[in-house]
Amino acid sequence: MNAVRIPQATGRLRARPVALAGDEGYSCQWIRDWLRQHKIRTVIPRKRNEIRDDRMTFDKDDHCRRSVGHCCIGWLKECRRIATRFDKLVVNFLAMLKLAVIEQYMRYDFSDRA
Repeated sequence: MNAVRIPQATGRLRARPVALAGDEGYSCQWIRDWLRQHKIRTVIPRKRNEIRDDRMTFDKDDHCRRSVGHCCIGWLKECRRIATRFDKLVVNFLAMLKLAVIEQYMRYDFSDRA
């Protein structure tokens, strides 16, 4: 979370997101406490066996938008080199990650042209 830099329309890059979405696997009290301390809205559903807190409301629309992230990870895993982490050096791995994003963008942008 400390490495996140979010572009703004004007001014400096923001260091913290407004909200953080996750699955039920991320529903634990220490994560919720950390997010609350940093004034980040939590979009994580509670587990069935977890004690419900009536103060916390769950926004289903925000939670459904997290599928964009899941799709992004899904198509990155199509690139076997990234999914299996062949490159051990971070520099090489990030370079291949950037190439995979460029390739996916090119595939998406020029898919209707022959």
